[in-house]
Amino acid sequence: MQKTALPQGVAIQPGTPGKWLLRVTRVIITIFGLMVFFPDLNPGRVSEMININASLFTTATSYATITNTMAYPLRRGMVEPWNFYVLMAGAAAVLLGVVICAVGACMSLGNNRMKRVAMLLPVGGSLVVLGGLGAIYYSYTLLSVAAEGSKQAMTRLLPMIPMGLNVFGIGALLVFVLALVTWFFLPRQREEKMEMEEKFRLLLMFLPVLLLTFIFCYLPIYGWRFAFFDYKIGDTLTAENFVGLKWFTYLFENEATRLDLLRVLRNTLIMSGLGIATSWLPIAFAVLLAEVRSSKFQRLVQTLTTIPNFISWVLVYAIAFAIFSTDGFINSFLRNVMGVAGANTDYLASSDWTWLKMLLWGTWKGLGWSAIVYIAGIAGIDQQLYEAARVDGANRWHCIRHITIPGLIPTYMVMLLMSIAGMLSNGMEQYLVFENAINKDVIEVLDLYVYNIGIKAGLIPLSTVVGIFKSLIGVTLLFGANGISKAVRGESII
Repeated sequence: MQKTALPQGVAIQPGTPGKWLLRVTRVIITIFGLMVFFPDLNPGRVSEMININASLFTTATSYATITNTMAYPLRRGMVEPWNFYVLMAGAAAVLLGVVICAVGACMSLGNNRMKRVAMLLPVGGSLVVLGGLGAIYYSYTLLSVAAEGSKQAMTRLLPMIPMGLNVFGIGALLVFVLALVTWFFLPRQREEKMEMEEKFRLLLMFLPVLLLTFIFCYLPIYGWRFAFFDYKIGDTLTAENFVGLKWFTYLFENEATRLDLLRVLRNTLIMSGLGIATSWLPIAFAVLLAEVRSSKFQRLVQTLTTIPNFISWVLVYAIAFAIFSTDGFINSFLRNVMGVAGANTDYLASSDWTWLKMLLWGTWKGLGWSAIVYIAGIAGIDQQLYEAARVDGANRWHCIRHITIPGLIPTYMVMLLMSIAGMLSNGMEQYLVFENAINKDVIEVLDLYVYNIGIKAGLIPLSTVVGIFKSLIGVTLLFGANGISKAVRGESII
């Protein structure tokens, strides 16, 4: 039967079975793709010696991660290095197949011609996944054969069939069948060329941002499970070390921990409060910069004030050390130029005015960057308002007071309310590099406290509990700030 091509601009939509099959296929492929990020579903963990926290992506890209506990078997020749190269190749093939399936799911948002092509990609992608799983299973058989060589090899290699191998295999077969059935249910008539509606194109352009947000903001929530176990670095989460709400009660029942928490909350709230109290500085800087008539000077100032935002806090501390340390610029100037004997004060080690010093360093680093949104807001104000004001006799101050500032107030209110919602999240890097034994009591904020007790002290469950409470309070503050915005301004920020 000859297939007819439709004129340009005419689209044929699939029937009800085809629509539902497309939706189900997209959902399955989405779940299929998300499984890549969960270590518990890693099909490449073919040995109990492989890091339990290694994901499929890590298995495919990091030889050191999957062999860091295999040094003795590799050195003794119990297993060959190429066995792990086969494992990495299989994991990479699984990743490639998942990506091909995901591309097909994205293309299925187009017209009928694009849908038919799109459903062929998951068919091929699932076959690639199955091929990669076959390579992983072959790597497992190589380890099993090597482990059977001696009792010592068995205890050193500990081969196992991971749960993820079966899960990914079932998922690949399901995607293969669904994509093939969906292809048969799609209409045979085709448009002249492949097209996609603008709303779907915009969605796909925004998809990488959503994916990165999921990976770095929502996926870490999976780590909250450590709060319910007596976990030590390197252990596994089992029923034996499950302790329920022990660490939640410990946080409030242990007096030392409770006092530490109150201290870091004090530091966090004071530093965040100082930041909120000076949140008007970027808007003032933007207004003053906009009033400069020389565009070259304006660009120069904006560039010089924005560059510090891209300097890491390690380099900022290096600059501070070169200026304020015992042998820094200030002390050297006082000794060699001003003739002040004994000028060897270590300003960085002092705990005096620590909150103010952190505020000044943060303002210097972020003022230009924070002003960008207000500079853009000023550029968006209707210039006819200024012209009408000048005709009525208004001077520059009147224009700033009655046009520029009112035009920026909505943006400022949104930024202010977002700052209030994030009061407990004022970062860690700045305070980490400036922290020392003398100023620790006044510089340690909540994020730094979580880092210290979790990474340095090894109390992963307790640091997870603190992080959970911080996140919950942050969400509460966000919705509270949104309620205030809706009551006061009649506008919601969410």
